[in-house]
Amino acid sequence: MRVLQVAAEVFPLVKTGGLADVVGALPPALAAQGVDTQLLLPGLPAVAGALHGARTVAQLGPMFGAARVALLHGRLHGVDVPAYVLDAPYLYRREGNPYLGPDGHDWPDNLQRFALLGWAAAHLAGGELDPRWQPELLHAHDWHAALACAHLAMHPSTAAASVFTIHNLAYQGLFPLGDFALLGLSQRVLWPHGIEFHRQVSFMKAGLLYADRISTVSPTYAREIATPEFGCGLEGVLRDRGADVRGILNGVDGALWNPATDRAIAARYDAASLAGKAYCKAALQREFGLPERADAPLLGVVSRLTSQKGLDLLLGALPAWVERGGQLVVQGSGEAALEQALRAAAARHPQQVALHLGYDEPRAHRVVAGADVIVVPSRFEPCGLTQMYGLRYGTLPLVRRVGGLADTVVDADEAALAADRATGFVFDAAHADAVDAALRRVWALFREPARWQQVMRRAMAQTFGWDDAARQYRALYDDAAEARRTHPRGVYR
Repeated sequence: MRVLQVAAEVFPLVKTGGLADVVGALPPALAAQGVDTQLLLPGLPAVAGALHGARTVAQLGPMFGAARVALLHGRLHGVDVPAYVLDAPYLYRREGNPYLGPDGHDWPDNLQRFALLGWAAAHLAGGELDPRWQPELLHAHDWHAALACAHLAMHPSTAAASVFTIHNLAYQGLFPLGDFALLGLSQRVLWPHGIEFHRQVSFMKAGLLYADRISTVSPTYAREIATPEFGCGLEGVLRDRGADVRGILNGVDGALWNPATDRAIAARYDAASLAGKAYCKAALQREFGLPERADAPLLGVVSRLTSQKGLDLLLGALPAWVERGGQLVVQGSGEAALEQALRAAAARHPQQVALHLGYDEPRAHRVVAGADVIVVPSRFEPCGLTQMYGLRYGTLPLVRRVGGLADTVVDADEAALAADRATGFVFDAAHADAVDAALRRVWALFREPARWQQVMRRAMAQTFGWDDAARQYRALYDDAAEARRTHPRGVYR
């Protein structure tokens, strides 16, 4: 099967979150199973600069506000699959965040920037742009690529099927209704049962309505988003799609995240020989200017600093943690109020709390390897990768029981400890008191080194590779292709 993966970012070139990790890891895993996989990406500076052996596939002329648009094809340095790149300098050649301007607000022309991505994906899938390669299936990732599904639905005779993956339903690609004319779509999609959403245009809704099949990044999140608590107003649409929605748990790149081979960390180690873990902890304490105390449990956070990620819940529990003698290191950036609160905490407790604002990939590895506990207290979490990294490194996750966090971490209650199934700490209520109660259990278990190491080894034995995920996606692709042949989802429906 020939599959076109369409996304706005890819690791290691452009990354704002887990989407990039998935787009970087899934295509090679599919290729290893015999799927002919290629990427389509916007020509952001890092992407355009990494394209080697480029040939011009099509000159598309002026469109979507750009005076010149071309479709290029080549190989991306650091990405192990062939790729198409949209060369539209006016729309994409901007440094920094791919979605936000220097002022921290959305680029005002994001509608055109990602409308072009969807248009090009659909026309490539329709065989109109590259006679050398025509995909049988289009896999659109998140709202940035969702309009591709609507374009395909406008032409139900097109053979290519579509799969749409929700990486985070909270980010929906909402734009003023008056800008609809800029999309190049039929007016038939602009109604409440189409892509109109509370007097706005919703890119996300286009994917949910018109893809042949829908996936999201964990089984629990697939169930959650059909409820009002997690559905972000789209739960009715998702319930209507019923069995068309699947939850496929993300994987972890075992070559990139492996404490036995990781060159970014202070010492290598594995489950059979954990001595290097202590060296990593001491090195992390030195790096963040904290006292080197083996007896103080060290919490680590690598996260966007947003209310979704629940860092305010951790802040609410932090005074009691500090009073007991624990430590905390944080790497991340995001909402100004959370950044300021963490700065204040670090200023008040310089011997126990340390902060690095910003994201640095090697430092992220060092935090995951050096901390005793990796904290992911999210209000909602489609999948989460950080807790999986923690498991691989024997850094026990402390998580809320939502989404992929619930699917990947087994709480260290007495029954799980006795059965040697425990891999971390899980709490339920989105409240600082619940985090504090979980941290008290962390402290109690940390005082029992033999049991703590038992849980570490069980955590490190967990496998969340991409091979199984790739097999599930391949089955979903076959299902979508059959649905396209028998019940195409056209806009005429």
